[in-house]
Amino acid sequence: MRALTAAAVVIVASGCSKDEEKPTAASAAPSAPPAPTSAEPAASAAPAASASAESSGAPRADCPKGSAGEGTFAKPCEAKGKDRMMEVAWTGKTDDKGPFFRVTNKSPLVILYGKIAVYFYDKAGKQLEVTDTAATPPKKVPNRVCSGNMFGGVMKANEKAVLQFSCVKKEHVPEGTAAIEAEMQGVGFADATEKKVDLYWSNHDIVPDARKKGGVK
Repeated sequence: MRALTAAAVVIVASGCSKDEEKPTAASAAPSAPPAPTSAEPAASAAPAASASAESSGAPRADCPKGSAGEGTFAKPCEAKGKDRMMEVAWTGKTDDKGPFFRVTNKSPLVILYGKIAVYFYDKAGKQLEVTDTAATPPKKVPNRVCSGNMFGGVMKANEKAVLQFSCVKKEHVPEGTAAIEAEMQGVGFADATEKKVDLYWSNHDIVPDARKKGGVK
């Protein structure tokens, strides 16, 4: 069990049954890189340069299998097709703070940072648009995207947790929503201290604007 900030409670470690899992609130900022000096959830909405995963101008030899790139925030190790480092599934529950998600680290490495895209569907399986309230004026977008150190610490290899993200609130859920799906389109693997990101990975193929219910297979 790890200590969290503000409204956080407990993160569930790998091996717990569904009934044993307890949700926690996690903070994240829309499209913001992580604060490199803290393992606590990032809440800054303004992009800032990471002190780790600095660019050398050359591809990283240790990019995850099937990906290539510099491994930096701006130029991550890019994957293609259906490759995923994390699985994210709506639990079917939403309270006044927002929907609950079951998150699993499917990679063999420790993950500190995440970038999530959340999609909403009606009873017929039609994708619903989301209002981007950060835009001036507010506009309709195909999904809700946000990023940051959003796991209340790190997610170990094969670790599972039930989370609420502060950037995906109840007010962001469109009227008529019957199903919610999400993809962790980008992750940041932690260094040995588990407080900074050593390497960034991303797969844009799993987050198309127009996405059928069930996602990219």
